[in-house]
Amino acid sequence: MLQRTKVLSFLALTGCCLAVLAVFAQEAEYAYDDKGRRNPFMPLVTQDGRLVKVEEAQGEGAGLSLEGIIFDNRGLSYAIVNASVVKIGDKIGDYQVYRIDQDKVVFLKEGEPVEVVLEKEEP
Repeated sequence: MLQRTKVLSFLALTGCCLAVLAVFAQEAEYAYDDKGRRNPFMPLVTQDGRLVKVEEAQGEGAGLSLEGIIFDNRGLSYAIVNASVVKIGDKIGDYQVYRIDQDKVVFLKEGEPVEVVLEKEEP
């Protein structure tokens, strides 16, 4: 009997906690920043069964996400690109890191320079 009372008390407490969490979740506003990529929550098939055409990002630096820079005046700089730490000479896909500045990284793709500027977060 005591065990059943403990289980029922636990279930009642869990239900109350879930109800409080549901209220807070309804009040919060969430925004997904796709950073120019396809939104992964967008369905790829319509309700009538047709495939949705997804266009790939075009232009310079497409597919490169510069997330951070560790700058050193002596040339020992690093950058965080597509969640990987890279230095001058490293390759990310078809791009090679050519130069790392305080606010941008210059890549080479097929001999042509491609600049990717680090976007600053707003407070």
